[in-house]
Amino acid sequence: MVTLLMVLTVKLSCLISPADAKPKSPPSHISVVSRASRAVIISTCKDTLYQEACQSALLSSTTNLLQKTPVELFDLSVQFSMVRAQSARALAHNFSQSNQKARTHEVDGMDDCIELLEGSLGQLANVLNRNISLGSFHVDHDVETWLSAALTNQATCLESLKDYKFVGEKGMINDKAQNLSQFISNSLALYKSAKIAEAKKSINLGGGARRLLSDGFPVWLSLPARKLLEASLEEIGVNAVVAKDGTGTHMTIGEALASLAGDGRTVIHVKAGTYNENLQIPDKDVMLVGDGKGKTVIVGNRNAEEGWTTFQSATVAATGDGFIARDITFVNSAGPAKHQAVALRVGSDKSVIYRCSIIAYQDTLYTLSQRQFYRETDIYGTVDFIFGNSAVVFQNCNIYSRKPMSGQKNFITAQGRTDPNQNTGISIHNCKIEASSDLASVKSRFETFLGRPWKKYSRTVIMQSFLDDSIHPLGWAPWSGGSAPNSLYYGEYMNSGPGAATSGRVKWPGYHAALTSSEAETYTVSGFISGNLWLPSTGVSFDSGLIG
Repeated sequence: MVTLLMVLTVKLSCLISPADAKPKSPPSHISVVSRASRAVIISTCKDTLYQEACQSALLSSTTNLLQKTPVELFDLSVQFSMVRAQSARALAHNFSQSNQKARTHEVDGMDDCIELLEGSLGQLANVLNRNISLGSFHVDHDVETWLSAALTNQATCLESLKDYKFVGEKGMINDKAQNLSQFISNSLALYKSAKIAEAKKSINLGGGARRLLSDGFPVWLSLPARKLLEASLEEIGVNAVVAKDGTGTHMTIGEALASLAGDGRTVIHVKAGTYNENLQIPDKDVMLVGDGKGKTVIVGNRNAEEGWTTFQSATVAATGDGFIARDITFVNSAGPAKHQAVALRVGSDKSVIYRCSIIAYQDTLYTLSQRQFYRETDIYGTVDFIFGNSAVVFQNCNIYSRKPMSGQKNFITAQGRTDPNQNTGISIHNCKIEASSDLASVKSRFETFLGRPWKKYSRTVIMQSFLDDSIHPLGWAPWSGGSAPNSLYYGEYMNSGPGAATSGRVKWPGYHAALTSSEAETYTVSGFISGNLWLPSTGVSFDSGLIG
């Protein structure tokens, strides 16, 4: 009877949040088996950022931890995180439902948290449902990407709740999100340890990485899909045509998206015209194809000044994996006085933005999370206009700083990495960074910086790119005040142009004025987002490594 009571107590402690306060040390009444496991758990958790939370999570298990491998201990940690995420989502949903009548918008910060928590649950489920061993993830970093995204979602939830007016409810969800962040962070650290152990075992057993077919495509991409994605738009045969003049299957993009059905790649041709819509794209493998930059234009004007969260201000938000956009202009027309106003938000894994234009002022492009690639795309903005916490590479793009409001400075990037184990960052490779036409004539009145650190472990690298004379000699700026965290990572490699001189750059410990070629290779398409494995299937041009 006593043993049964003890087992039930441990099980309940896993499912019931302890008022979601700071995770406590392992309880003194743990079972004999758990006591014998403490040395193993302490050793397992020694490299995590939140060791008490890690030990508490693992010791909540009723299984014999002494017999668990590092991979199995990692899975237990992820399972614990899922339970906490489910609890947080249920509470946020209850709060959202109870405050429907008091809303000023159809969605608010609490709804952001619900969507983000659902995303985290999906990412954690991906980790637990993986179908290949951890030892092969050194090739394409799937698990690392999913956990990094789940962690980013909690930070984004906290950002969205900053102006939430129901203080008590805000505090409760804040606590849950912060504690969940600790558990996911620990899972990410345990993953890295387990991956190293499994990779060594795989090498010893003669195992290898994920195979490619002889034509360079991953084995998981079926032959029909590869034929579809290799073909031109005419050969593919689109699933829907959007035309404002009624000559297509739909008159709005929203109607076309709502009509999606079935699995596999869906191609929507959006004919030339200006479409005043705000779009959410949660479905996987959606491809939007326009008639060219400046011809097919999607415009919205949601903004922070009028009460929208940054997350919900996006004109277009793509969260379904495998999103592709080509030959389209995305605009948020709110203007500089409206502050945060996103034109495009992307949280889609293995997404591609090709030959597009993205136009706004503050917070133009929100590269929220997961692996993304931008090629031959123009991006316009002022303050923090490329921001987020994805693993993203910009290649052959034009990045234009616009004329900001009086007294403002331009910051091209604001990278949001919150954890040293996240595989996230911004890589700008073989791009042009210049003043737009409205700034060029008055650039002496406005300072323009390559970036500033939004979060503690902010990471941005600029390589083999052209920088014009609008770039301030310091290059980089602190988020606020006069200093920046030592934990950031900013690097430059073989850039050219009048703004590329590094002699006058900041002297921060985390700034690297001259990366070596081996260091720079880490931030290429193949090194940073494993694009050599998945970009061929999209048909987009890309340079796998450094140029020359």
